[in-house]
Amino acid sequence: MSLTGKHPETPERTAFYDKIDSRSLTPLWTVLSSIITPEPKSGCVPHRWNFAEAKSYLLESGGLITAKEAERRVLILENPGLRGQSRITTSLYAGLQLVLPGEVAPAHKHSQSALRFVLDGRGAHTSLDGERTEMSFGDFVLTPPGAWHDHGNKTAEPMIWLDGLDVPMVSLFDASFAEEHPKDEQPIYRATGDALARYGANMLPVDFATRRKTSPIFNYPYERSRGALEQMRKQEEWDACHGLKLRYVNPVDGGFAMPTIAAFLQLLPKAFSTSAYRATDATVFVVVEGSGSSTIDGQVFEWGPKDIFVAPSWKWISHAPLTDAVIFSYSDRAAQEKLGLWREDRGNH
Repeated sequence: MSLTGKHPETPERTAFYDKIDSRSLTPLWTVLSSIITPEPKSGCVPHRWNFAEAKSYLLESGGLITAKEAERRVLILENPGLRGQSRITTSLYAGLQLVLPGEVAPAHKHSQSALRFVLDGRGAHTSLDGERTEMSFGDFVLTPPGAWHDHGNKTAEPMIWLDGLDVPMVSLFDASFAEEHPKDEQPIYRATGDALARYGANMLPVDFATRRKTSPIFNYPYERSRGALEQMRKQEEWDACHGLKLRYVNPVDGGFAMPTIAAFLQLLPKAFSTSAYRATDATVFVVVEGSGSSTIDGQVFEWGPKDIFVAPSWKWISHAPLTDAVIFSYSDRAAQEKLGLWREDRGNH
């Protein structure tokens, strides 16, 4: 099968194409090379968002619309190559959400899987399925599809976090449902910390039977995750491409914490330049600690704490930290692996 798409046109062929066009028919040979490509190809491009700049705009929006009026006061991080599509990659959504002191982002539920990565503030809360968890810097918080959730801030400071969702994937399957809760805040009937104690201590309740494909832990505290990386560094076993990199897991089956999204936390020691790497999962990176730069598809992006950058599918990326750096990231690797699509290249580029 030829994928070149190079076929000399003739008046007869052109007339035929025009004739069948009105019947919603298209000859495959005219489009084959653009829909089955030799390598991943999309409009997604590398980009970096400066957190301080984005935060100033986000706080400005806080004076224009309330969290309740907006339902979710969020500035979407749109990939420059995918503007108008609410996408940071072809399959993922990202946005920065602001909840001001005294505000509540009303309870609702939807088909999309969501993650929150806390960037600014401490002590605001997310409620999920009757349990409330306090959110601190660096915490990784989950919202399973179809789960009631709301956010509130009873502290004196604004709270900002990164939202990551599989909105484009759900839209592709045309499987989106959403519903508003009759109350702004759902009833709380479980003690704070119950889920982490019940599922996050290397044990499970004796008769536990899972009812979801998402991890039953819905807040992975940064303090614990960061401590694990710090303990591991003592072994001095660094991966050439990733430094030390851990994935957030579902304790029920050891798989990724979310059914469609894979999330990671990695440590790069000062002056550790990684080898070039590429994979089919376009990835969103969030700098948790440190400063440095990353080279993506030949472009150099300098970054500091809380900056966000994106690497498209199958583009070479390498990191060069100037200080010890901790980076959170998420991608659609969880979905790609289930579909048998994921591929990586650790070659010396």
